[in-house]
Amino acid sequence: MNMEINRPIPDFELPAFDGRLHRLSDHRGKIVIVNFWSCECPHSERTDRAIMSMLVQHLHRAAAKRAVQVWSDDVVLLTIASNKNESADAIKTVAEARQLPAVLLDENCRVADQFGAQTTPYVFVVDHEGILRYRGAVDDVTFRRRVPSHFFLDEAVESLLEGHLPALTESPAFGCAIVREI
Repeated sequence: MNMEINRPIPDFELPAFDGRLHRLSDHRGKIVIVNFWSCECPHSERTDRAIMSMLVQHLHRAAAKRAVQVWSDDVVLLTIASNKNESADAIKTVAEARQLPAVLLDENCRVADQFGAQTTPYVFVVDHEGILRYRGAVDDVTFRRRVPSHFFLDEAVESLLEGHLPALTESPAFGCAIVREI
């Protein structure tokens, strides 16, 4: 199943390491980045740095623009681990080392299948009302382009924060295949 751009995303619920359940609907009213992620994929590692850097940059820019509300109050990152070949311990160790917010465990690939995610990283940007506005790659890295020059995720989030729809709504995701069976 593939989620349709400009359509509402069905709710989902997944546990984090501490056993707490997280729902997409818990973040209604905010922009949500759903990031399908792998602790073993080098592309996930590369984009983790890019996403965390983007968070920090937006935090500083937002603080300069508006004294009261900052980017981190407007945007939530939900990182989802769906690979069957990655243990919960390995996921937790890598997530902590990379200082990621809570990583949610999709042990049966139910949510990855619901979203149609095939690779890691694969991002989906959901607006304040729960509508999918972007899906695909974080940036323009491919086999031929090893250094990013275009940051699709950043542009999609910025557009929504500025009150308009992203110009680009979809790009091919590039990374490691999500392992559904071992």
